[in-house]
Amino acid sequence: MDFRHDHLDHDAVHLHFAAMGDPADPLILCLHGFPEYWGAWRDLMPLLAQHHHVVAPDQRGFGRSSKPAGVDAYRTRHLVSDVAALADRLSADRPFLLFGHDWGSAVAYAYAFRFPQRLSGLIVANGVHPVPFQRAILNDPEQRRASQYMTKLRAEGAEAMMRADGFARTLNMMTGFSEAGWMSDDVRQAYLDAWSGDGTMEAMLNWYRASPVVVPPVDEPAAAFAGKVPVLDVPADALRVRMPHLVIWGARDEALRPVCLDGLDDYAQDLTIHHVPDAGHWILHEQPQQVASAVLAWVDDKALL
Repeated sequence: MDFRHDHLDHDAVHLHFAAMGDPADPLILCLHGFPEYWGAWRDLMPLLAQHHHVVAPDQRGFGRSSKPAGVDAYRTRHLVSDVAALADRLSADRPFLLFGHDWGSAVAYAYAFRFPQRLSGLIVANGVHPVPFQRAILNDPEQRRASQYMTKLRAEGAEAMMRADGFARTLNMMTGFSEAGWMSDDVRQAYLDAWSGDGTMEAMLNWYRASPVVVPPVDEPAAAFAGKVPVLDVPADALRVRMPHLVIWGARDEALRPVCLDGLDDYAQDLTIHHVPDAGHWILHEQPQQVASAVLAWVDDKALL
């Protein structure tokens, strides 16, 4: 079974995507994070494509998709609009499964909040619901320390830092937040190719700059940010996951600590959490077989086919 490549031109943005499986089968739309591209799903897609049409786009700013200028182009409303356009193209007549990892999870949650009727289920792998994540950053010292990299990536000049020495810091981010050994020479080169090109790293980092997540300095008291954290003022009902929800969690994640899951059940009534003890943040690369098994078992249990 081979990958197919296609694109969608939407609202002046060119979105490249890879696909595998029969287009007549139920859709799983897979959203990567930073600093990834569609290839984050390369090992997982064949494992899911026996029963599903599996599609993984390069989200805007990444890979072969458009890289619009300016921070505003990466606000959540635009990212959700991209997913909506893809979903309407690929599965207009029936609900589908949405699967997010890292920043892709943030987009997946936002889409689920806005278009609950379009989803048969929501899957997240080492990604976070906005409220438990923001609370963890404010109130948990370990997560506050772990999230300081976000401030560095938002800073002026971060593009040059992440490109320097053959993308050394970017590569270190991928190997440092998870278990070593998964990045082969071929995978490494594919990532280097995806990060190359004028404006690419700036576009990728604009996801961080556009995000409303508040990351205080390590020593700043949480009370100092009372009333200054936008997501905590959003009515809870607007942030509920109204469809079956599976979270797959690599326990050795150094960027997202387990506290990020605290309180998630307040926002997702039909919640399943599957822990993978021997995986870190880049769980899609590290343990694709375990991820696929968890997804397929959950789909079967919830009768989502």
